[in-house]
Amino acid sequence: MASHQHGIDNSISTPKTRIEGIPDFGWRVNLNYECGIKCKPFTQPRFSQVIGFIGLGIRYAKEWWKRRRQGRKMFIDHMDQLFHKAIYGAPIGGIGCGTMGRGYRGEFARFQMVPGIYDHTVIQANQFILCIRKNGQTVYQKVLTGQRESSKSLRSWEWQAPREGDVYHALYPRSWTVYHLDEFNLRLICRQVSPIFPHDYKDTSFPMATFIWTAENNGTEPLDVSIMFTFKNGRGVKDDGNGGCHNHVFDENSEGRQVSGVSINHNIQDMKCTYCIGGVHKDDVSVTCKEYFDPRGTGQEVWEDLKEDGQLNTEGGKTTCTGKGEESAAAVCVKANVPPKQCKDLEFTLTWDMPIIHFKAKERFYARRYSRWFGLDGEAGPRMSSYAAANYSTWEQKIEEWQKPVLQNKNLPAWYKSALFNELYYVSDGGTVWIDPVEGQGGKLVRVTDPKDPPIVQEFSRFGYLEGHEYRMYNTYDVHHYASFSLIMLWPKLQISLQYDIATAVESEDSTRIKFLTSGEVGIRKRLHAVPHDMGDPEDEPWNRVNCYVIHPTCNWKDLNMKFVLQTYRDYSATKDDAYLRHMYPVAKYVMETAKKWDVDDDGIIDNGGFADQTFDAWTMTGASAYCGGMWLAALRMMIEMATILKKEDDVLHYKEILDKGKVSYQNKLWNGSYYNYDCSSGGHHDSIMADQLAGHWFLKASGLQDDDIFPPDRVKSSLKKIFENNVMMFEGGNMGAINGTRPDGSKDISSCQSEEFWVGVTYGLAANMIQEGLLDQAFQTAWGAYHVCWEWYGLAFQTPEAYMTDNIYRSLGYMRPLAIWSMQWALEKFHQDLMSS
Repeated sequence: MASHQHGIDNSISTPKTRIEGIPDFGWRVNLNYECGIKCKPFTQPRFSQVIGFIGLGIRYAKEWWKRRRQGRKMFIDHMDQLFHKAIYGAPIGGIGCGTMGRGYRGEFARFQMVPGIYDHTVIQANQFILCIRKNGQTVYQKVLTGQRESSKSLRSWEWQAPREGDVYHALYPRSWTVYHLDEFNLRLICRQVSPIFPHDYKDTSFPMATFIWTAENNGTEPLDVSIMFTFKNGRGVKDDGNGGCHNHVFDENSEGRQVSGVSINHNIQDMKCTYCIGGVHKDDVSVTCKEYFDPRGTGQEVWEDLKEDGQLNTEGGKTTCTGKGEESAAAVCVKANVPPKQCKDLEFTLTWDMPIIHFKAKERFYARRYSRWFGLDGEAGPRMSSYAAANYSTWEQKIEEWQKPVLQNKNLPAWYKSALFNELYYVSDGGTVWIDPVEGQGGKLVRVTDPKDPPIVQEFSRFGYLEGHEYRMYNTYDVHHYASFSLIMLWPKLQISLQYDIATAVESEDSTRIKFLTSGEVGIRKRLHAVPHDMGDPEDEPWNRVNCYVIHPTCNWKDLNMKFVLQTYRDYSATKDDAYLRHMYPVAKYVMETAKKWDVDDDGIIDNGGFADQTFDAWTMTGASAYCGGMWLAALRMMIEMATILKKEDDVLHYKEILDKGKVSYQNKLWNGSYYNYDCSSGGHHDSIMADQLAGHWFLKASGLQDDDIFPPDRVKSSLKKIFENNVMMFEGGNMGAINGTRPDGSKDISSCQSEEFWVGVTYGLAANMIQEGLLDQAFQTAWGAYHVCWEWYGLAFQTPEAYMTDNIYRSLGYMRPLAIWSMQWALEKFHQDLMSS
């Protein structure tokens, strides 16, 4: 393992100094920062683990080649994993409208414009360029953002190397970049704002961002400061040169502020898309545009145009669409005279209008939610630009009001404040879609209401996000279980809408025959009264065909049905929505009846089937297990509570009878005097210490249903302390998070590749469990380790993986489960109001 200074006191990203105009908390690095660790994706299990992968590997390879010949990708592509690229900062855009990633040096990188599909490209032509003029002469002109990616294009442009003291600061959904040009006594701050704030279901869906450049002249002479924003069509792939792109200058003030800019009109995989870059007018600035330049050329024309007088000549546009092999770029420039000892703001907007989308199978078409306010014709980009300019100050006010109680709370660690908000990037940048159905009527597509959809889905639209950037499955339910705290706390209508979708899927069956890749057995895709693993693959037709995950037959997974019951009651405890409870209760009964069949010895506890039949899908469980058995008991207790509320006396007695038997079996079979055994088998890892052994207790207590007869408090605390001692403190002095499994002697459990992984979301959920039990110091030490590894040590900021190991290995970059950090905030607000009100 590479040498590295660990510990909260050595945190490299926690701000050490105050910078005027920037929050005191967030993820902060110098622009010349380089990650010192070279990480790589997981590809090689231990020799002792290989035998379990042989059959899976052969069947997977066959399926991979089959799909490749069909022009399709695997839902998890182990043959083409993402390699380590420690460059990312806060992405831009609202929820479900497509996103664009940014590098911390300012690159535009990682595009998710095709629904659910990521292009991990960096586009050299998308830049901010600074021009400084004194006494009528240009004295400085350089590209400020990113670094030169290729010498083949834009050779006339000059890049400013990162300077010591220039910093990037992210506190999602905003970020700040500070540049010092000391030779001109000039400081620049670029503030990036996206419309993300809680309990909003309108602006938060909008595909837009603003960039506010503050030019601060600390010298004794006036400066003419120009910022030029350049942008090209596409997403940095071969298809960008398909032709048919055309640019148009626009001038728009329909939403309250005047914006001038250029619209770049093109198609992305036959979906109409318009990018708009704009400069915002006000009395003390001028805005000029360049309608077209060739991003594959030298860039000399637009570079020299700016250099000549600090603004752009609007002449020289392209009057025809691009042809095959051509790309199209545009530029907008905002110029201001900045007197000595004064500041000026130069404001830019970026919007993208791609209202009608489809998935690869093209069986249905959808409208993105934002189009409820901006229409379906794909011509709203200029109006959206005016809207962004007129409203970003309101967005910022709402963001600050939301974040202020956390940021000002001295009882919370500084790193936690960064982690809490920055991990939230995944809600928008998780391949997210937020959609309504459309149909063709009268020769055009119109938004329609599906009468089968529940009212909340009709009102708040359908929501989906991927399990991961590399694990391409929508609303993977066993993982969403952990991440769902972020939705129920911040956008509860999205969580409820998602639950209704899952409930609908429970009551459906798809008898399509599937060969499951681990065992080779053939079964059906989706069984009636079983919770689906996922809502489908964007490479196919999600929602129409669920369960694209074919590694295991998930109808026999022992955690999915339990997690539906747990989330149902947790959500009811938060919303007190009686209609929701009445709708979900019969569905919960269905999945519980299915689950009862897994109690093979009639002892009141469901039994795992001797394969990896739960979210740890490479770590086998046999018989009663701490993880699934605990969630089963919690689900029974919640069924009793729901039945009591709904006055279902017979159901109360039925579930109580099972619970009374099951809670005794759980203790007798799994408690060993110090912690709960992994499972009750005779296998070599049956007594391993599992970090997530108290998952059932965690959710039960989080939902306000502490039951000491099911989970005795002394045994809960004993287990948590044992986990802390073995799974947390035994690794890098407690600075790595919680490893999934250890042996009683403190060594790694190496029975499975997953038992020796650290799962970020599980670590955050464990920390939430500790907070609920009053173990605050242990909780924050545990969670700090996960943040430290991902955001500081391994260089995985804004791409938090599912898992990492002790030898610079990660698995599945950009993952859903780390949103579980919001379960820590839930626990703090529910169980430590004294700390939160200080």
